[in-house]
Amino acid sequence: MVGRALPICVFVLVSVGLLTSCGGSGSGSVSNPVSPPVVVAPPPPSPPPVPLPPVPTQPPITTTTALTQEAAQIGPCVNMGNHLEPPNEGDWGRALTDTDFADIAAKGFKTVRLPVRFSNHAAATAPYGIDPIFMNRVSRVVDLARASNLRVILDMHHYEELFTDPEGNAARFAGLWTQVAERFKDRDDMLWFELINEPNTRLTHANLLSVLEPALANVRATNPTRKVVIGGENWSGINSLASVPLPNDNNLIVTFHYYDPFNFTHQGADWITPRIALGQTYGSQTDADQLARDVQKVKDFMTRTGRPLFLGEYGAHDAISVAQRAPYYKAVTDAFKTARVDGCVWAYTNTFPFRNQATGVWYDDLLKAIGL
Repeated sequence: MVGRALPICVFVLVSVGLLTSCGGSGSGSVSNPVSPPVVVAPPPPSPPPVPLPPVPTQPPITTTTALTQEAAQIGPCVNMGNHLEPPNEGDWGRALTDTDFADIAAKGFKTVRLPVRFSNHAAATAPYGIDPIFMNRVSRVVDLARASNLRVILDMHHYEELFTDPEGNAARFAGLWTQVAERFKDRDDMLWFELINEPNTRLTHANLLSVLEPALANVRATNPTRKVVIGGENWSGINSLASVPLPNDNNLIVTFHYYDPFNFTHQGADWITPRIALGQTYGSQTDADQLARDVQKVKDFMTRTGRPLFLGEYGAHDAISVAQRAPYYKAVTDAFKTARVDGCVWAYTNTFPFRNQATGVWYDDLLKAIGL
C-alpha cells in the first residue's frame, strides 16, 4: 500500500487594536487653555511569526511495498494436501515418498504449497517446543522439493485452537513461528512462509493484525527478507480482499482461496453438513458472470493496494467426475490469468487429487486444464 501524510492547515490570526481619541468642549470659562492634541503613536510592527515545529509524519494508512505482481508469479502450483496435516503422516491417504517432488517437477509444476499442522506436534506451554522428529521430517520434505527446483510455500495449517481462541493462542502461534523461522533461516529465497491458512471463526479482520504481527516480527528476526504470505478472514475467501488489513512489511504477498460456486465444488463432501447432493454442474452463463465479477475483485484489490497476490487454493471435490472437474479448473485458471494471478490447485494425491493415490497415474485432463 502507498502511504499518505494527512494535510494539516495552520491559520494564524493577528489582531491589531485601533486606538481612537475624541476631543470636546469643557464646561469651564473660555480662558481655560485648550488641551493639546493627543499624539497617537503608530502601533509597533507585528512580531515575525514564530516558526512552527515540523509537522510530524502521520502513521501511514497504507504501506509501500517493494514487491510487484511479478513476485507472485509462482507458475503452475499444486498443494500437498492432507500429507503433513493429519495426526500422523499417512492417516489421511498415502504418505509422501522421496520421488514425489521429482515427479511433480517433471509434469511442469514450478511451485508446491506445503500445508503443515505444527500445532499438533508442539508443547502447550512456553517455549512451545516443536517435536524435533516432526521438524526434521518437515525439513526433509522441504529439501526434497527444493532438490527438484520447486518453490516451496510452507504453510501453517489447521491451527484450530487459534481460530476459536485467538487471544489465548497468539503467544503460542508466535512461538511456533520463532522455531520454524530459526530452522529454515539459511534456506534460499525459493522458500516462502505462509503465516496461517484460512483465518476463520473468531480470527477475523478485527483482530488479525494483533495475532499476525508478533509472529511476523519473530520471523523477521531471523528471516528479514523472506517472502511471507497472509490471507484474510472467512477462510480467505475472495471477498476478504476488500478489507483485509495488511502489516507494514515490504516482503509481504497476499493470498485468497476460491471454491465458488461452493455447491458445485463441494458436492458429495462428507465434512459438509448437510451434504450437498451430487449432480451439480458447472459452466452456465450465471457461473461465467460470477467468475468475471470475482476476477474484477482481484483487479480492484491490486489497484487499491499495489500488493502482489496469488490464488493459494482452488479445486473441485473428487466425487465429481474428472470430465466435469477439468472444465472448472480450466475456467478458473484462465480467468485469473487475465489478471496475472497464478493459482495453486488443491491437491496432489490425497484430496481433490490430480494424481491417483493407488495407481500413481496422473489425471492428464486436469493437467491440461491448468496448462500443463
